[in-house]
Amino acid sequence: MKISLKEKVLEILEQQKGRHISGSELAERTGVSRNAVWKAVKGLQEEGYAIRAVTNKGYCLELENDILSVQSISKYLLPELSWLQLEVHKVVDSTNDRAKEYAAQGRPEGLVIIAQEQTAGRGRMGRNFYSPSMSGVYISFLMRPDFTAREFLFMTTAAAVAAAETIEAVSGEPAGIKWVNDVFCHGKKVCGILTEASVNVETELLEYAVTGIGFNIREPEGGFPEEIKDVAGPIFQKAQEFGLADSDYDARSQIAAGMINRFWSYYQHLTERTFMPEYKRRSFLLGQEVRTLSEPSISGRAADIDEEGHLIIELADGTRRVLSSGEVSVRPVSDIQKGQETKT
Repeated sequence: MKISLKEKVLEILEQQKGRHISGSELAERTGVSRNAVWKAVKGLQEEGYAIRAVTNKGYCLELENDILSVQSISKYLLPELSWLQLEVHKVVDSTNDRAKEYAAQGRPEGLVIIAQEQTAGRGRMGRNFYSPSMSGVYISFLMRPDFTAREFLFMTTAAAVAAAETIEAVSGEPAGIKWVNDVFCHGKKVCGILTEASVNVETELLEYAVTGIGFNIREPEGGFPEEIKDVAGPIFQKAQEFGLADSDYDARSQIAAGMINRFWSYYQHLTERTFMPEYKRRSFLLGQEVRTLSEPSISGRAADIDEEGHLIIELADGTRRVLSSGEVSVRPVSDIQKGQETKT
């Protein structure tokens, strides 16, 4: 794929983010004239990039710049994952739908769709996933696994662990997991996961799988909608928490890259289930009184999560029920989720 001059300039500016680089050095590194560099910079500025030009110092991509790009994310990727194909959008209808369209076209695995906004984001059970501009990161992976549909659940499990680890690494805040697919921080849901797949009925193998992850990075302008404001929250709770340190200005790009690094590493060894101990450790339902939201509803204590990722509920009479899917409601008392019934 041919890289444009603007993309080359942006890549260099991202690597030097917060520092000036002269027009002559940019020209030398890109193999064009200084005038061509100037036009490329002007084009980037028109797209919204905060680039400061100072006489005798050159160009500087401001630390406050918060636009996601292939260049802003790639600089944080593990070298061994440089082969992944990143596609970054300001807005899409749904990153999962876009990935499924590519799967139907025969595109190979390793495609990662990333967006700053979704107009038709989806969650589990056919729900909408609130995906406003500039306050979140929405990522979908296209995979063509060589294992059976039985391993399908573990893509979501691995993604939940990868998301929780990424949140902690970037924000420094503890993150817990609500079975099956929600990640919580500060007592609120900050991340949701949706895995979809196409299965070959004859072989029972997955033709493709798409795992989508949505992160609430910070409070959206005007706050969360009324119907979810008691449940949903941002990773960075206060505006001043987002950007206190230089590294935090890249929080969205760091979270996107961290998620890619961790999830793809787990996916490559998915059948080994190395993530299961961490999934269980972070599962704050365990020990809590819960009830299922499907009918007929059952209530009991969340006793365990087995090696298959199933939730085991112990009923009042001591018998146990095994849930392979579904949703539960709980009144947690842990530090991750306090004092409110959650239905997500």
